[in-house]
Amino acid sequence: MKKVIISTLLLLGQLSLWAQNNPTMTTTLPYREIPAYPESYSAESVVARMIDGLGFRFYWATEGLRPEDLAFRPTPESRSSEETIDHIMGLSTVALNALKNQPNVRSGEETSPLTFEVKRRKTLEILQEASNLLKKADTKLDNHTMVFQNGANKTEFPFWNLINGPIADALWHVGQVVSFRRSSGNPFNGKANVLTGKVRE
Repeated sequence: MKKVIISTLLLLGQLSLWAQNNPTMTTTLPYREIPAYPESYSAESVVARMIDGLGFRFYWATEGLRPEDLAFRPTPESRSSEETIDHIMGLSTVALNALKNQPNVRSGEETSPLTFEVKRRKTLEILQEASNLLKKADTKLDNHTMVFQNGANKTEFPFWNLINGPIADALWHVGQVVSFRRSSGNPFNGKANVLTGKVRE
């Protein structure tokens, strides 16, 4: 009996360690489908919907990427698919920081040492958090600016620049990931309908 208990505890410990090292296996990723749209329009709900659309496109652009897809770059001077994903994660963080009224001490251009699976999950969760903040009743775009902090130097932009800058830029780069994966022989899943935000079964 004692051996059975010890074996069970060891197995549970191994499963727990495996789950910690494989975070995408322990939680459902957001944006497999776009959440329902709100009943009324506001500036905040429209931007939230843009971010939800970005999340959906990013989910499917990055679903099922192989190591050869992540390493693909169209020219030696270009970013690889994984470097492009790093950039999308950085841009998403800039958007979230604006909504949390936190300065950006990184540019959004940096590469990340995290694994692809962790970067993918983090990016989707960042986008979901940003969208949820925009959907809060007390959120007003006028109260949020995009701030870049470099030592004592601070550069500040109104929310308008967040829309035409990081959000639009992230959508642009998701399109690049889709194009790159097609070039590396692993095209985007055609069952993901970007118009409806649903997946055809």
